[in-house]
Amino acid sequence: MQTKGLVGLTAATLAAFALLVGLGLWQLQRLHWKEGLIAEIEARTKGAPITLKDAIALAREGRDPSYYRVRVEGRFDHAKEQYLYAISDGTVGWYVITPLQTETGDTVLIDRGFVPDALRNPSSRAPGQVGGVVGVTGLVRSPEIQGSFIPDNEPQANRWFWRDLQAMAGSMFPDRTMEVAPFFLEAEKSDVPGGWPAGGQTRLELPNNHLQYAITWFLLAAALLVIYGIMVWSPYRQRPPSQ
Repeated sequence: MQTKGLVGLTAATLAAFALLVGLGLWQLQRLHWKEGLIAEIEARTKGAPITLKDAIALAREGRDPSYYRVRVEGRFDHAKEQYLYAISDGTVGWYVITPLQTETGDTVLIDRGFVPDALRNPSSRAPGQVGGVVGVTGLVRSPEIQGSFIPDNEPQANRWFWRDLQAMAGSMFPDRTMEVAPFFLEAEKSDVPGGWPAGGQTRLELPNNHLQYAITWFLLAAALLVIYGIMVWSPYRQRPPSQ
């Protein structure tokens, strides 16, 4: 191989090698971040419940209260419940989102859990429309941003495909005089009369494939060096022995 070609090949190989190693190191950093996030979520979901006021205070301080357990007592306004499209264990249905007002005047939107499509109408699950003061324990969940492949919400038809907190609150309270907590609460599994809505729908399994990705990038970097070595040394091996 000519010297000029060898220099170009070496430069390109070093650049590609640095890129692959850099990607591997970045995935290790992501692994450290993800492990910390998983540990934090586990600690929050297994910790003692905090109050709704404490969770609201965290949010207003700019801190993310997601996955904290919150215990709240109040009254459901079932007439204002809304329906978020969902699939649970292969069954098509809806998450029932209902405002709950506390005795101190705070309002929070509760994702009470899943109902099959056949039970969307409240009259078909009347025992679960509990009245009076109730206690609910749920996990804090932040509002969502519409993804590229998520349909538009249909407020007029009360069909929601992503959790737009402001739009949902506006649909529930069109006069806009009611201020709601800046997050949802996903109700934990509990004994609801009639069994519906079924709480405990929060998905806590976070994908963590960063170690596999890091290993892949490092193996590609190693393979690149092997290929480089073969390309550099092959011409010398093919030379006839000197006389």
